[in-house]
Amino acid sequence: MQEFQKETSIKIASRLLILVLIVLICYTLQSIVVPILFALILSVLLLPICERLEKWGVGRAFASIISLIFAILIVLGIAYLVVSQTLTISQDTSEILNKIQSLLKSMLDWASDQFHVSSAEIMSRVEKELGNSFSTMGQFISTGLNSIGSSLTYFILIPVMIFFFLYYREFFKEFFFRIFVSKPKKEIEEVIRKIYDVLRNYLVGLITVMGIVAILNTIGLTILGIEHAVFFGVLAAMLTIFPYVGIFIGSLIPALFALATKDSAWYAGGVILWFQLVQTLEGNFITPKIVGGKASLNPLVSLLSFFLGGMLFGILGMILALPILAMLKVIFDALPETSAYGFLLSEPNDSYILSEQQKKRKMEKQKRAEQKKKKESE
Repeated sequence: MQEFQKETSIKIASRLLILVLIVLICYTLQSIVVPILFALILSVLLLPICERLEKWGVGRAFASIISLIFAILIVLGIAYLVVSQTLTISQDTSEILNKIQSLLKSMLDWASDQFHVSSAEIMSRVEKELGNSFSTMGQFISTGLNSIGSSLTYFILIPVMIFFFLYYREFFKEFFFRIFVSKPKKEIEEVIRKIYDVLRNYLVGLITVMGIVAILNTIGLTILGIEHAVFFGVLAAMLTIFPYVGIFIGSLIPALFALATKDSAWYAGGVILWFQLVQTLEGNFITPKIVGGKASLNPLVSLLSFFLGGMLFGILGMILALPILAMLKVIFDALPETSAYGFLLSEPNDSYILSEQQKKRKMEKQKRAEQKKKKESE
C-alpha cells in the first residue's frame, strides 16, 4: 500500500514538474511560441480554401500562396475601411477637444461649489496626483510600445509560418506518426482531426460572438442617436478579440464622438454604460457559452484561461487561451493517463447540475416525448 502511494506521489510530482517546465519554456520563448500558435490557428481557418484549390488542380504551393494572399487581402480591406472611417470621423477632433475642455471646466466649477475649495487648489492637487502617476504611466507606455514592436514582428512571421503549415501539413502529420509510433495511425489521425474540428468550431464561435456584440452595440448607439452607429458597433465588436480591454477602448471612441456631436454629456455617459453592459454580457455569458460551448469547454475554465493566458503572454495570451485549452482537452481525452484532466476541462452535463427532482422530471418528459413520437409513428 505504501509503495503504491509512493508511486502515485512520484507520478503526480513528475507531471507537475513537466507542466512547470513546459510553462517556463513557453514563457521564455514566447516571441516564437506566440506567432507559431497564431499561425497554426489561422492555417486551420485557411485549410478548406487550400484544399478546395487543390481539388481544382492547383498545386499545393500555389494553393497555399493564394489562400494566404486571400487572407491578407481581407485583413488589408478591413484595415482600410477602419482607417478611412477613422480619418473621416477625426475631422471633428478640434470640436471633441473643445467639448472635453468645456466639460472639465463644468466639473471643476461643480466640485469647487460642492466642496468649498478653490479651482486653483483642486488643479494643484490633481497635478500632484498626476505627477505621482507619471512614472507608472511611463512604464505602461514603454510596455505598450514594446508590444507594438513585437506585433510588427508577428505580422512578418505569421504569414510565413501559415504558408509552411499549409504546404507541409502532410509532413507534420508524419512527424506525429513517428513520435507516437506505439499508437495506431488511425488513433493519431482521429486526434488530429478532432483538434482541427475543435479549432474550426472555436473560430466559428468567435465570429458568432463578434456578430452578436456588433448587433448589440449598434442597437444601443442607434437608440442614443449616435452617428456612424454601425461603424462604431462593428469596431468595438472586432476589439472584443482582446477580452475586457477591447470593448472598453471600443466604447471610449464613440463616447468622445458623442461629446463632439451632442449637446449633452449624458449621451457619452449612456454610450459607456451601454458598452459596459454589453461587456458584462460578453465576458460572463456570451463568450463562455458560445465559444466555450463550441469547443465543449467548461465555462468557468474558459474564464480562468483568459487570466492565465494574460499572465503568460499578455493580451495575446488572452486571445490564444481558449484555442490552446481546446487543443489540450482533445489531447488529454486521447491519453488514458490524462483523461481525468480532459474531463475537468469539459462542459458539465445536466447530470452534474440538476437536482434529483429535476432529473426525474426531465426523464419523465423525455419518456412522454418518446411515447408521443411512437404513437404518431403507429
